[in-house]
Amino acid sequence: MTRRGLRSAAGRFCMPALICLGGLAMAAGAAMAAGAARAADAAAKTRNVVLIVSDGLRWQEVFTGAEEDLLNDQAGGSWLSDAELRKRYWRATPAERREALFPFLWGTVAKRGQIIGNQNLGSIARVSNGKAFSYPGYNEMSTGFPNDAIDSNEFGPNPTPSVFEWLNGLEEFRGRVAIYGTWSVFENIFNKRRSGLIIQAGWNPPPGKSPPTPRDALMRRLYATTTPLDEEDVDNSFLQVALLDYVTLAKPRVLFVGYGETDNWAHQGRYDLVLDSAHRTDAFIKELWDTMQAMPQYRGNTTFIITTDHGRGGGLTEWKEHGFEEKGSENIWIAVIGPDTSALGERRATAPVIQAQIAATLAAFVVKDYHAAVPRAAPSIPDVLH
Repeated sequence: MTRRGLRSAAGRFCMPALICLGGLAMAAGAAMAAGAARAADAAAKTRNVVLIVSDGLRWQEVFTGAEEDLLNDQAGGSWLSDAELRKRYWRATPAERREALFPFLWGTVAKRGQIIGNQNLGSIARVSNGKAFSYPGYNEMSTGFPNDAIDSNEFGPNPTPSVFEWLNGLEEFRGRVAIYGTWSVFENIFNKRRSGLIIQAGWNPPPGKSPPTPRDALMRRLYATTTPLDEEDVDNSFLQVALLDYVTLAKPRVLFVGYGETDNWAHQGRYDLVLDSAHRTDAFIKELWDTMQAMPQYRGNTTFIITTDHGRGGGLTEWKEHGFEEKGSENIWIAVIGPDTSALGERRATAPVIQAQIAATLAAFVVKDYHAAVPRAAPSIPDVLH
């Protein structure tokens, strides 16, 4: 089963708790918003911001690494031997396991920035949309509030403009805001027709140069001749090539990047490939960071926000799925690195954070008050902007 199987949500999970959680987070954020905005206005170094999502990647793997009970071919559906999988990803402690799985996230992002969502340390980050699957999650994080009408990944064009569309409407960002993702549904989530955003999504080959270079011809051939796991999701590696080309040539100011393999392989019950794709996604994020930091336009003035759209269930079977029926699917994680983020590392005992706060946080890094422009949107996340 892939994300395409998640067509509707007939119920809700933990809604009273989530409403309470959202109220606490929004109250805390609102209390600090004015001061944070003034401080950012006076001293902001960030000129470019990138929101990166690894679809359906659980907080458990992010904070504790590979789960031992799933490192076998029966529970985790692995095609590798238990010994080989353990050699790759099993270590003696959770800290060692997570760094083996995510060397950039823990070796660079967490040391130079912040990461929220380790529930074992009282750091809570959750969705507030009551559904915990992809379209509602991407809508919540990009518009700043959930839309209860979105109850299917086949919902169609999003009626609500996103923070990306809002920024693209401002003169200083116009034409320099882009969406790059593996999932074709991003064209609906970010409403390509209405928004006018640059969107590269799904199995549509990147436009390339005119006339096409040999590299462009090769990419088009690969897009046309590769057998897809899912007709809606291009492989992460294909997206990465197009993404790096675009960044190098177009130099966007605001960017969304969506990697889908961590969700797709989990739905297939392949824990070995969940780990492999998570590890490679970490490497792709590092590659993007290194590429941008090597460019004068981005060096020392770019912030990355890294997160997921939803969590998943637990145990020996429910880790494969997510949604209101799988307990824990509401739990997410958020990491931030950039020149305006204090190096507080792994956060402990923080005020609860909700996914809806990501939109205003992204705008705040480029000194724009999305919450003031769209009062229904949740305020930015306290403490990630010093």
